Amino acid sequence: MRLPRILTPRVTASAHCDLPCGVYDPAQARIEAESVKMICEKYQANTDPEFRTRAILIKEQRAELVKHHLWVLWTDYFKAPHFEKYPHLHQLFNEATKLAGAAGAKGGTDPAKADELLAKIDEISKIFWETKQA
Repeated sequence: MRLPRILTPRVTASAHCDLPCGVYDPAQARIEAESVKMICEKYQANTDPEFRTRAILIKEQRAELVKHHLWVLWTDYFKAPHFEKYPHLHQLFNEATKLAGAAGAKGGTDPAKADELLAKIDEISKIFWETKQA
């Protein structure tokens, strides 16, 4: 039968992600983390129950986006040579994603937790840009 042979790919391609765009930037995580911080501040300043409920829902969505953007950098951008050069990078990502998660900004409304998250993202960003210079 010729049909299976016709449908068989002639060239096999591989990529590090679903669409090999090559666009990576910790700024995506930072923007969402800044949103988390601002929502925490607005939450603290407002006692309206409906506002607070909406704020928590949006903050949790933004915190989840922070984790997503960090995971993409961690799993798709950074490679073995980066982790060899920066041996603390795995720990840094682990700490940052936990600060974005339930034990951190996602699970609470303290702007200080968001500041800690932003500081970790800044550390990751510094390393990211150093790798782009190499």
